Amino acid sequence: MPSAAERTRTLVQSTCSSVLLVPGLPASGWDRLVPTSRSVGPDGDLFVELPADSPVVRAAAHAEADELAAVLEITDVAPVSVPHRIRGRARISGWLTTVPGLSGPGRMTLRLETDELHVEDLWGAEAVDPEDFRDAAPDPFVVHETELLQHLHAGHGEQLDMLCALLGERAARRCAAHRPSVVPLALDRFGLRVRVREDRHRCFDARFEFPDPVRDITGLRHAMHTLFEAAVR
Repeated sequence: MPSAAERTRTLVQSTCSSVLLVPGLPASGWDRLVPTSRSVGPDGDLFVELPADSPVVRAAAHAEADELAAVLEITDVAPVSVPHRIRGRARISGWLTTVPGLSGPGRMTLRLETDELHVEDLWGAEAVDPEDFRDAAPDPFVVHETELLQHLHAGHGEQLDMLCALLGERAARRCAAHRPSVVPLALDRFGLRVRVREDRHRCFDARFEFPDPVRDITGLRHAMHTLFEAAVR
């Protein structure tokens, strides 16, 4: 499974929504607290860009040295329609400073020196060591996961439904009693997670591991073909 540090790094470098909060600073003007970009520096610090008139930017500009505490909150929502769509959250706290000269007119880049990190997602809840976060790499499909899941959902529904055959006797009985809707929920280099919706009120998750970690679209295509072939045997 991906480590907590890798999962956090993946969330940071994904297109998930985020908000940058400063304790004690009013959260009015919510749109001014949403970074337009996020990146990770070589030391594991975060660089986020916000409107120059954001209250967070003003607070960072007037803070002494690096004494302004801040928290970046990231929320990961499934890109396809499923019950309970929030897949995970990450909180990264640290010390905020401005980095003039990196952004265009009307924007400002802020540096968040990471201090504490925490992730809560489909794998569980864990604290993340800043050094582990610094050294981790995002999942290779972080940029394409949304498109890939939407493609699977729109174009391979019948094949996804057949995956019930791989879920064991108990799941097979449940699938036979209530023809389920199998929706792709998450994808990483180690495997595919689906949410099996039996009816309006009941659902459960299942995860299918790939024989070997995949690194690119070619490897993913082969892994998915192998998975679907196994379901029809």
